[in-house]
Amino acid sequence: MLDKGIVIAGDIRIQIADIDLLTIKIRLLIASVDKAKEMGINWWENDGYLSTRAHQTELEKENLDLKEKIAKLESS
Repeated sequence: MLDKGIVIAGDIRIQIADIDLLTIKIRLLIASVDKAKEMGINWWENDGYLSTRAHQTELEKENLDLKEKIAKLESS
């Protein structure tokens, strides 16, 4: 099943007197990581909560910013 993937889609709508109060659209894709990457889905690679590599990248950027600020302060 994970070779091909599966899509589950559904809508939840709450109405009173033909007036939409709430609409929730639910889309769920279940697939292997390889299949997801093949389809161009890789959001987890850049999510700091899910990927240590993404977290490292954020820390490296913050570190470079701090180094630049220190260099500016020392040159003043």
